[in-house]
Amino acid sequence: MSNQVNIAVDCMGGDDDAAFVLPGLLLTLKKYPNIKFQLFGDEKTIKSRISQYRAVENASDIIHCDTYVKMDEKPSNAIKNGRGKSSIWIAIEHLKRGDADFMVSAGNTGALMAMSTLILKTISKIQRPAIAAIWPTINGETIVLDIGATIGFNKKQLIDFSILGASMAQIILDVERPTLSLLNIGEEEIKGLDEIKASHEILKSTERFFKYKGFIEGNQIGRGFSDVVVTDGFTGNVALKTAEGTASQISKYFKDSIDRSIMAKVGYLFAASAFRSLREKMNPSRLNGGVFLGLNGIVIKSHGKTDPIGFSSAVELGIDMHRAALLDKIKSNIELTEKDVNID
Repeated sequence: MSNQVNIAVDCMGGDDDAAFVLPGLLLTLKKYPNIKFQLFGDEKTIKSRISQYRAVENASDIIHCDTYVKMDEKPSNAIKNGRGKSSIWIAIEHLKRGDADFMVSAGNTGALMAMSTLILKTISKIQRPAIAAIWPTINGETIVLDIGATIGFNKKQLIDFSILGASMAQIILDVERPTLSLLNIGEEEIKGLDEIKASHEILKSTERFFKYKGFIEGNQIGRGFSDVVVTDGFTGNVALKTAEGTASQISKYFKDSIDRSIMAKVGYLFAASAFRSLREKMNPSRLNGGVFLGLNGIVIKSHGKTDPIGFSSAVELGIDMHRAALLDKIKSNIELTEKDVNID
């Protein structure tokens, strides 16, 4: 039995003309030699670039697509104009048919989610998919979801997200029984929207494959208070963008402080190794890749402004998900949850 992993790659999505895709695949190939790429996009464009990366060329099949989804295109227009012919659409179709083990794109998030949901459908018992991100913390890493797939929400969706997030944590964090919290405006049980409080009561009654710790506030996410933090897509996206902006702000403050005087530069030299470690922990490329959870297929969304290292990280995340049989784990955990509560 072959352990080869077949990966569908959208080569047209992302900023800067997606120039990071092929060098990113080369980095992945060096770590995982037994993989095969299916490259979706304009054949002429891909061929003009891939000659620089012979190893990737030898491990790839190019599938020509007539069009691609623009980064600022509305999902509805992307579906209307790209149905059956855009690089994202055709790549997802290959995933659905079983020709690929997972799909990765740095393209338009809304269009990617809309097309993925339309083609793959959600797993039975899951109402809506969620986007999960790996969040660096003081104590390691935390899975945070949803970070943008849903705007409105209900208690059913928060329960679904809890199952999905805990399943991902079992794989990525290698924790048999991950801890889980709901993001709220306070830790007290009387606080929060009715949907959040109702989800809280349900989660307290089912802990077969995760340990529920109750409510968590936004300032506790980075402390590594829980392995999984669950929220709605609007709140999660705001929290994520705020954290990214804060990290960028701190980095700018730090750089300005060093440039301010000779003594500061000398001090930096003595503490260079510590600062390099800090910079690595805050490097967004290291944990690049949002996972579309809850679909009948593994779809990885890379940041559109990433670099080759970041894109490679997103691909490697998909490899880990596939090899650990993420979809089977989710379905098994749904069955475990249903022994305690009705999640229909």
